[in-house]
Amino acid sequence: MKRHFFGLVVVLLMGANFLVSWKSATPNAVNKSTPNAIINTPKAYFSQYLEDVYNTAQLSSAGLDMAVFQKAVVGFFNLKASNKVPQYSSVLTIIDYSKSSCTKRMWIVDLINKALLVNTWVAHGQTSGDDLANRFSNQIESHASSLGFYVVDEVYMGKHGRSLRLNGMDTGFNHNARTRAVVIHAAWYVSQNAINEMGRLGRSEGCPAVSPKVVHQVIEAMKGKSVLYINGNDDTYTSKYLDENLASNYFYPTNGSNGLFNASL
Repeated sequence: MKRHFFGLVVVLLMGANFLVSWKSATPNAVNKSTPNAIINTPKAYFSQYLEDVYNTAQLSSAGLDMAVFQKAVVGFFNLKASNKVPQYSSVLTIIDYSKSSCTKRMWIVDLINKALLVNTWVAHGQTSGDDLANRFSNQIESHASSLGFYVVDEVYMGKHGRSLRLNGMDTGFNHNARTRAVVIHAAWYVSQNAINEMGRLGRSEGCPAVSPKVVHQVIEAMKGKSVLYINGNDDTYTSKYLDENLASNYFYPTNGSNGLFNASL
């Protein structure tokens, strides 16, 4: 009898571990069943979730600004809500072109495990600027970087070796990415040697190029319909995926549906 009881407990524990999914990504301190809970709105839960991931993954010490991280995560959940990426997707890549090319301004974050997977250099387009990117374009043959949200597509072998295709999701800002062949690829000019010689990284034809030393790690982390967000200093940039209300309600819906937060409570 004791053996049967022990076996049942093991099965139940395994099932609970499987169902936890996004629960591991939520703040342990947040519990909607707490009588005196101060945090009781979708936006409040979402805000605490952002802080939890940001702090646990130590993104501040890695140079990622909270405001940029917040925009990226809002877009991530908007894309999920729009069924543009699989519901199981948990990887978010952020590039911040408002920072110097000499800094490691690319971050790949696992939002479930609250972990920084990769932090590395990334190049911008030839016509976007020298060390700092200050011009962006969606035009074909512009050789400029494009801002906004992308959904990562297939891995392929191109002239730069193993590369990763990107689909631009923001009409008017990056929707020509596929036509322009804006992809993740390796480039020799993304290195400390390039910085030492030129005082900055080399520049691409618009692609977010990375170092050959990390390209396989980057591709392995990003592949599989994950989300990429490219930030930059451009006041004209807007996106329908920056709807914080939609992201918050998708993360923690109040209509009784199973969102990413309360489905696992």
